Amino acid sequence: MKAYELETGSTSLASLKMVERDQPKPGPGQVLVRIRAASLNYRDQAVVTGKYFGGVVQRNTIPLSDGAGEVVEVGAGVDRFKAGDRVAATFFQVWVDGRPPRPGGYGALGSPLDGVLAEYMVLDQEGLVRLPDHLSYEEGSTLSCAAVTAWNALMHSGRIKAGDTVLALGTGGVSIFALQFAKMNGARVIITSGSDEKLARAKALGADDGINYSKHPEWDKEVMRVTEGRGVDHVIEVGGVGTLARSFASLGFGGQVSLIGVLAGREGDSSPHALMLKSGKLQGIFVGNRVMFEAMNRAMSINKMKPVVDKVFPFDEALAAYNYQLQKKHFGKIVISI
Repeated sequence: MKAYELETGSTSLASLKMVERDQPKPGPGQVLVRIRAASLNYRDQAVVTGKYFGGVVQRNTIPLSDGAGEVVEVGAGVDRFKAGDRVAATFFQVWVDGRPPRPGGYGALGSPLDGVLAEYMVLDQEGLVRLPDHLSYEEGSTLSCAAVTAWNALMHSGRIKAGDTVLALGTGGVSIFALQFAKMNGARVIITSGSDEKLARAKALGADDGINYSKHPEWDKEVMRVTEGRGVDHVIEVGGVGTLARSFASLGFGGQVSLIGVLAGREGDSSPHALMLKSGKLQGIFVGNRVMFEAMNRAMSINKMKPVVDKVFPFDEALAAYNYQLQKKHFGKIVISI
């Protein structure tokens, strides 16, 4: 089978190579999946450059955590799936519900485990979910990391309710899913971008307000202005330390900042004192478990919600997909068809 590998010690995209591997066979409790599509997350760029948690990859590793496909064979004892089922892989292969089974033992695809950028993959039956019937493989491949992260932040941890106000930073995968989930639940959404065109697209999806941070560098003051000084109930914080202080300033009384990414860099004001006066909360979000994924899929099915796919690249142009993501021109998700 064809697959892509990052070479041991990868620090650049030059180490991403297409290779031939033997097609795997499922063992007891395992499922063989013909992967049909995979999607990119910002995390995948960090894995390539050796800047993800744990440093450089320690062996030749198949990248990408998010993929969808069709079950072609099951091993002995498998009772959750059968050949022909349409499935998506869970980001963490061993975290079904509740607390993770062991500290640091999440078992994430794409690093440290082999990921989904391959024609076939063997996964434990506990590390798969069924795709909603109304989604294509390309759409279904976007769910495992970005969508579950947004769902966890707003629905599981944030316990969003109708009438809340959500601030989503940027228009990447997590933020666009947060916009969709928030509107699904009757919330008001404020979204930021450095592009008026992207803000217009976000408003077409249901965003109530858009703030161009290139025109308004002190965008937290714009947030307070459009909320008439009240602030927001939830912040989808994908910037990290570089934007954290402004997210705190944007928060209303009793609100929550969900810390998800580090897109704005690792330098900045991380003082938590602003939360004290607002009775606010900073909540770390590290994707989520399978039960969250399944609950999210049920909600998406009932509401016929579809992910926003910006562009689909063919399998032999995977490198172009990575480079397109680096240009930061995308809105929503970037997908590779396999």
